[in-house]
Amino acid sequence: MAQVFSRHDVLWLKLFLLALLALAAAGVGVVTWSMQPQDVGGAAVLQPVPFSHKHHVADDGIDCRFCHTSVDKGRVAGLPATEVCMTCHSQLFKDAPLLQPVRDSWASGRPIAWARVHDLPDFAYFDHSIHVNKGVACMECHGRVDQMPLTWRNASLEMQWCLDCHRNPGPHLHRPEQVYHMPAQAVLTQSEIDDLLQQYQIADRRRLTDCSTCHR
Repeated sequence: MAQVFSRHDVLWLKLFLLALLALAAAGVGVVTWSMQPQDVGGAAVLQPVPFSHKHHVADDGIDCRFCHTSVDKGRVAGLPATEVCMTCHSQLFKDAPLLQPVRDSWASGRPIAWARVHDLPDFAYFDHSIHVNKGVACMECHGRVDQMPLTWRNASLEMQWCLDCHRNPGPHLHRPEQVYHMPAQAVLTQSEIDDLLQQYQIADRRRLTDCSTCHR
């Protein structure tokens, strides 16, 4: 029987298949890299204004909800409009060079282009309000922002990290008055944890770890 493909054709076919495999491997590598947990711990995210949570929260005692107005009402915590900043800074440090971007935003009407510190992938559903209203304090995910002159990622927010809490939420719960309070509360007894689980009507582990809870 006559040979269908010449040696030259076979060589090019092999090279094509090798190139295809290499592209597939590269694609898998890129996807895997993009899904790696974010860097955490101490590396502050650069912002157009060097905003200090330490100064505003620890020194001035400003409640999280003053700036993040929708944290207990919706999916996103919300970033403060320039108007909120100018509530104070039209009088305080009103000529400080560091606050020039705030004044420029106020004059132009263009919002400040804050850089995201925590950026979940689009396939993960997260709702701030359900967490804080169920007793998960801000510091559980964001860390002690009252000790951060500039804000950095405190946790990776990768899937395993979330599941660790969803499988055993009790130790991460806080009393209602402690949810927006930065200093850590005293370690709760098991009896106190059980009371909070009942008070907040925390769903069972099966519901909390169901795929559809976070992937919709």
